[in-house]
Amino acid sequence: MAFNPDNYKAHEVKKLPVILLLDVSRSMQGAKIDSLYSAVCDMIDTFVGAQLKEQSIDVAIITFGKEIRLHTPYTPAKELQDKGIEHFEADGTTPMGTAIQMAKDMIDDKDVTPSRIYRPAVVLVSDGEPNDDWRNPMAMFIHDGRSSKCQRFAVAIGEKADRAVLETFTENPDAVFYAANASDLADCFKTVSMSVTATAVQTGGKPAGETGTAATTETFTRDEDEDDDGDDW
Repeated sequence: MAFNPDNYKAHEVKKLPVILLLDVSRSMQGAKIDSLYSAVCDMIDTFVGAQLKEQSIDVAIITFGKEIRLHTPYTPAKELQDKGIEHFEADGTTPMGTAIQMAKDMIDDKDVTPSRIYRPAVVLVSDGEPNDDWRNPMAMFIHDGRSSKCQRFAVAIGEKADRAVLETFTENPDAVFYAANASDLADCFKTVSMSVTATAVQTGGKPAGETGTAATTETFTRDEDEDDDGDDW
């Protein structure tokens, strides 16, 4: 066999994408927005501590309020920890449906969210009710395309948060965490962080579908149509 230096490849680092959909509407001003920022920073620290050697947890942040903004494109958690993240500014209303559509478009685009990765996780955080057309974008996110395979979590902040909407998003009341006030956000985010990282940790550093033993939840099982779209998840 002839020697070919191109046959020698470095081991591929597997990515776990996490998209945070954060409500930064006017009602989040004050202690809430400061607590949200601190909770996100703590979440990034948790991701850095939990990820395995040959693994990268990449975080993207979409904020929705006065505008729908890709606040942070996919960035390795360690890089975000080192350089910090831009603070959030609270203003405007709650265009949740458009933010969900942005997240879906990111996930469905294989140039942005590749196939050879862990199953993406999406965390929706809100303290109120959506004021745009959210039903159709949410239904499409849950039932159509690559986004339908994602892990989905939600955090409700305060008694005015529409928990019914958030439970519709997760399709699982146990995946909706409730922060009665701003001071409870850190604990909610910590719980979500550990649930997200369990995907990679419990599969022993292998992408979903490559582990040799059955996973503890459906989240880690291989999809029947995986061979059709080329996704590991």
